[in-house]
Amino acid sequence: METKRPPASRHLEGKAVMPVIGVFYEFSQLKALYRQGWLHAGISREQCETVAEHSLGVALLALFLADAWFPDLDGSKLVKMALLHDFGEIHAGDIVPGRMSLEAKHELERASVERVFSRLPNGPDYLAIWEEFEAGETVEARFLREIDRLEMALQASVYEQEGWGGLSKFFDSADHALFTPELRKILETLRTLRSARN
Repeated sequence: METKRPPASRHLEGKAVMPVIGVFYEFSQLKALYRQGWLHAGISREQCETVAEHSLGVALLALFLADAWFPDLDGSKLVKMALLHDFGEIHAGDIVPGRMSLEAKHELERASVERVFSRLPNGPDYLAIWEEFEAGETVEARFLREIDRLEMALQASVYEQEGWGGLSKFFDSADHALFTPELRKILETLRTLRSARN
């Protein structure tokens, strides 16, 4: 996996620190871990979004869209789920689809979240939220899975507006994952922006 720097947690090896410090150092890996799909699409390292930047974007979209259009959803759970949904990548890395089976990817990511969350007093609660997202069976998890893809399309739009090309597959991926009419409307607006550029 390509990263901006080696894992910050290496500085804590052999040191006794409070669990929250250890978890923060581990989380710092997501601030350094490039979203590998963008690198494979030709986005430069200087411009490439990190996993933590993506997670923040997902959390903000979940907050804004739930407040605006979906007040019946559990907004607090959505934001927690958004902030935690990529914690599996701390130790597993950002695995590009097709590089391994979904089962193998899930097992690597599950081991990662168990390792991180086991050190926190509310770790079982965080693990349950992560598992809920992975299962995709509750209304919040399904909504957040769509938001996850919508954030990707929005980021692709930003990259295209900045002159990066060849990103159609990211819009296509979002198109296949979005079912909620309000979210599809956002995607269609992004497609209009693409057309206006050409």
